[in-house]
Amino acid sequence: MRRIVLTCLAIGSLCAPEALAGTRVVVQTRTYDITGGSGATLVDAMDSKGPKHGFMTHAIAQTAYTVDWDLDAGQVNGFCRLRRVNGTLNLFYTFPRVASPTTPALKKRWTRFFAGVRAHEETHGRIAREMMRATERSITGLRIADDPSCYKTRGEARRRIKVAYAEYEARQNAFDQREHRDGGHVEHLIAALMGRP
Repeated sequence: MRRIVLTCLAIGSLCAPEALAGTRVVVQTRTYDITGGSGATLVDAMDSKGPKHGFMTHAIAQTAYTVDWDLDAGQVNGFCRLRRVNGTLNLFYTFPRVASPTTPALKKRWTRFFAGVRAHEETHGRIAREMMRATERSITGLRIADDPSCYKTRGEARRRIKVAYAEYEARQNAFDQREHRDGGHVEHLIAALMGRP
């Protein structure tokens, strides 16, 4: 499950002192506690305590992110040029954590289940990182002639960012559709946690 919390574009001449050239990734991992003595009760706990997914439902786990771009544009030899392209991707993972004693058999099933859930969410994170790299490549060195106030250049940078965002959102959605389809990977993970063949 994936959710984009916020996409923010900042174009100007401000740069945080700790900002580095290029893309920076900041990762935070959160957990929520569940309890249960069987795979079925753990699934029920995730269904009621997991991160919100829509209005009435909860996800098992979630990847959310915010994107910020700090772009500096200025005149160079009659062209408006992006002189600095710094992107920050803030990734937020939310995972369940079993907070009750489990039998050795349930613990083994949980370990396999959790590894699959983590791999799913980290794939969303990888796609988001790829989006940042593709966006950076598409706007680095952007320059437009006859643009004394850099309005055209800023507009073109925003357009390219939106294009990259749309392309990678389509990839995120396609991945979720494959994983969550009937008989898909997520269904198999849940079935294995519940001890079903």
